[in-house]
Amino acid sequence: MNSPTACFHCGLPVPAGSRFQARVLDEPRAFCCPGCQAVAEAIVAGGLDGYYRHRTENASNPEALPRQLSDELQLYDRADVQANYVQHQGELAEACLLIEGISCAACGWLIERHLRTLPAIAEAQLNLSNQRLQVRWADSQLPLSQLLGELRKIGYVAHPYQADQAAELLQRENRRALRQLGLAGLLWMQVMMAAMATWPEFNLDLSADMDRILRWTSLFLTTPIVFYCCTDFFKGALRDLRTRHLTMDISVSLAIGGAYLAGIWSTVTGVGELYYDAVGMFALFLLAGRYLERRARERTAAATSQLVNLLPASCLRLDAAGNNQRVLVSELSVGDQVLVPPGHSLPADGRILAGQSSIDESLLTGEYLPLPRAVGDSVTAGTLNVEGPLTIEVQALGAATRLSAIVRLLERAQADKPRLAELADRVAQWFLLIVLGVAAVVGLVWWQIEPQRAFWIVLALLVATCPCALSLATPTALTTATGSLHKLGLLLTRGHVLEGLNQIDTLILDKTGTLTEGSLTLSRILPLRDLDSDTCLALAAALESGSEHPIARAFGRVQPAAELISHPGLGLQGVVDGRHLRIGQAAFVAELSGQSAPGIPGDQGQWLLLGDQQGPLAWLVLDDRLRSDAPKLLDLARQRDWRVLLLSGDSSPMVHSLATQLGIDDARGGLTPDDKLAVLRQQHAEGRRVLMLGDGVNDVPVLAAADISIAMGSATDLAKTSADAVLLSNRLDSLVQAFAMARRTRRIIIENLGWACLYNGLILPFAALGWVTPSWAALGMSLSSLVVVVNALRLSR
Repeated sequence: MNSPTACFHCGLPVPAGSRFQARVLDEPRAFCCPGCQAVAEAIVAGGLDGYYRHRTENASNPEALPRQLSDELQLYDRADVQANYVQHQGELAEACLLIEGISCAACGWLIERHLRTLPAIAEAQLNLSNQRLQVRWADSQLPLSQLLGELRKIGYVAHPYQADQAAELLQRENRRALRQLGLAGLLWMQVMMAAMATWPEFNLDLSADMDRILRWTSLFLTTPIVFYCCTDFFKGALRDLRTRHLTMDISVSLAIGGAYLAGIWSTVTGVGELYYDAVGMFALFLLAGRYLERRARERTAAATSQLVNLLPASCLRLDAAGNNQRVLVSELSVGDQVLVPPGHSLPADGRILAGQSSIDESLLTGEYLPLPRAVGDSVTAGTLNVEGPLTIEVQALGAATRLSAIVRLLERAQADKPRLAELADRVAQWFLLIVLGVAAVVGLVWWQIEPQRAFWIVLALLVATCPCALSLATPTALTTATGSLHKLGLLLTRGHVLEGLNQIDTLILDKTGTLTEGSLTLSRILPLRDLDSDTCLALAAALESGSEHPIARAFGRVQPAAELISHPGLGLQGVVDGRHLRIGQAAFVAELSGQSAPGIPGDQGQWLLLGDQQGPLAWLVLDDRLRSDAPKLLDLARQRDWRVLLLSGDSSPMVHSLATQLGIDDARGGLTPDDKLAVLRQQHAEGRRVLMLGDGVNDVPVLAAADISIAMGSATDLAKTSADAVLLSNRLDSLVQAFAMARRTRRIIIENLGWACLYNGLILPFAALGWVTPSWAALGMSLSSLVVVVNALRLSR
């Protein structure tokens, strides 16, 4: 069986019967699609078919690259848009463009050569490592939109590069750290060769002049290591001394500075060993350990920056006549209507006015399957419309969106230092204080025994026992675990959650929206007086339209009632057309008329009573489904021998029916927020550690008071801000995985702390006895830090 012909441009299989052909390099070539054919023809027409001779990889398929509409490209020609990333110098404009679709070095040659054939281009230089194109051109002759179109013709998508300040700062720090690491490694190898030549063990019979030259050469090569590569250590030590705070920077600075000064003395006097090689090795391994730790932290920071970049640059805004116009997202206002075609990201939080589609929320919630959305449903900025066009009414923009709230919560969690990390810092400080004291005593003892070795033994002691691994043990593991949990859909907003999950022995659960899906549907209306079902529904909807509780979604949105007051855990009251109404628990509603509460006529579903000042008007029955993964959470609780309580504001028989289904022995319905808080305090009085999982306003007091609180992703904003973590995915099995991650994190932290303490405890007496040279001390300390970092990175699997 013959294998299919590969597309000459992108290398993908050419479909049987394809007629896409063009003559390239004097031969007819087959292509898989019209996009590849058009790009190849454009390259040949420009006289650049030499690209195909020099390329080492197939080009990207232009059909697979992101599409930019012509009207979106024209936005780049506006002066207010260009102000952010285009600089003008006389008649020339200059911009940095990010290029997509680059596969090999020949792509760079093609892009530069093609642009340079255009009369308006003054300069075009592409950096292949970061795929950024620096271009200067006469924008009066060639608008930016046409420049981007020219790149599209030859198969590349370009858009203005505008780095986030934090990301750009991070990149600068990374480049600087790599330069310091590379220079330290390069110079250390040269210093090693020069210093080793002066060692008596090699017996090279050097002349006095050559020995002096090698000593001064070693000093010359070591100086940049100390004053460029190690500047951060000295700055940190000075800062810590000013604040009277002991850290490993002080130990490192003493070791590096002491060895360097001793080397200068040896160079000038010509007496003793140089130990410049020890300075270089110590700096190299320490910088390598810090760079690895930085990369571990960046994995979590990347999740935040990825969220920040989810919003599109522009969108289609609809006017009163229904016509659409492409505008920048920054030009939108609350209340605007936007059209979101399939394959595009949502520019703002809003509500669907027209259309039906599926929304991909994977980057926000960890839920990899697109979720169906229809008219009336809420949607979130930064999520992806998968199937059909949607008309969205904008309800929140910028910092007010759910996306921005998630980013703020994630940043708060990353800045929050848990108790275990603070404990490790304190231990490291005390350990460093002990080491400095021991070093002073050891130095005095050796000064009496063998003065010429005293300094080098103290130096080796300081290097070998530097508490780098001890300081890195906890934060590296916590940072990695936090990033892994976010991928699972659990957003930690407080730093103590991972540590505290291992101490939980009691689980308190809400019902609606937590154990159940919260997507309530109105199944029946039972009128009790002279009003028909439709009228009763209209009155109930007016009351519920002012509520954020999941129950309100079952009634739709209408004009809210006047004088609306929410009584968490009980119900709502308000005025509709002059009639004072209540909806909620039977006793609460009956209180308005002074009558006794009627009994619930059934045991299936959630029953709400609607009434006015004359008495009950109707029963409204809501149905809700149990979450399919709720049994997994209850199984975990039973395996760990936890006490489980179901506390709900719902007074219907559905509470006990659900508890029976899940095997929960302690289920209580009809509770107010104060009742729930009283139950929590009772658990605390018994010495229990409580995890609260809820989603409503009536859960806020308990969420705030629990040892650890987790709000569902569908929870109210108040519940999310009161919680220690947010289950963005709304999947309870993600919480099960979080408990496993918490145990793994605790185990790895203990392993890291154990290893760090063991290494420092063992190396101390050997260094004090003079059995460890500064070079071996530097190697051991660095390997110890490396072990800790690599062990923590296992949490990212």
